[in-house]
Amino acid sequence: MTTPVLEARQLIKRFGGLVATDNLSMTVNPGELHAVIGPNGAGKTTLIGQLTGAIRPDGGDIFLHGRRITHMPTFRRSRLGLARSFQITSVFSEMTVLENVALAVQAHSGHSFRFWKPALRDPALREAAEQALDFIGLAPRRDEQVGNLSHGEQRQLEMAMALATKPRILLLDEPMAGMSQEETARMVAILGPLKKSVPILLIEHDMDAVFALADRISVLVYGRIIASGSPDAIRINPEVKAAYLGDDDA
Repeated sequence: MTTPVLEARQLIKRFGGLVATDNLSMTVNPGELHAVIGPNGAGKTTLIGQLTGAIRPDGGDIFLHGRRITHMPTFRRSRLGLARSFQITSVFSEMTVLENVALAVQAHSGHSFRFWKPALRDPALREAAEQALDFIGLAPRRDEQVGNLSHGEQRQLEMAMALATKPRILLLDEPMAGMSQEETARMVAILGPLKKSVPILLIEHDMDAVFALADRISVLVYGRIIASGSPDAIRINPEVKAAYLGDDDA
């Protein structure tokens, strides 16, 4: 049996009297895009925080490629190949596109930021940055100041920054948030082939994108996964339709 890339076992997280994660278990398998959907307040951001190390669970365990990482700090998880994007774009608008990606590579490798300028001229660092930009489709804009990019392009840049670190799994927190229809279609076109080489856990509200991309979907409501399965199975699940998707087809 194939070892999951990422696994959560019976995770529990409480904030006072609120149970934000309620005995939650899930996996992300090699070559898979596993989407987690749910209404606002379902606990999706809390789940991502625990998986990345930003939030410490009160119970349960987390494994990365079979290795227990439950209490491992965020930077060590990153070194092991776990990369994430955020709901709010996190880029340096005064720098160029290439500088942003190179900075991500530098930070991941543990170099001091005092050596930023020399590092930018490092051939290996530039190559990793340029490869990521080429894959994402931003290579023609590598010398553009980030503040001049559209919102969708900045989200693409954030993806390139994650990919340049050569991750073993990507955790994407609403990458389509605030995008136009055209920008969303471009992101879907990027993520489709990407999941074959990098497993992805996707948190996303855009149901068209989710059902177009996901191999498996888990539905989170009040910190509990109420259903997990193929897109077709989730689409017709009566409990899911009642709790989240509504009576109409998603």
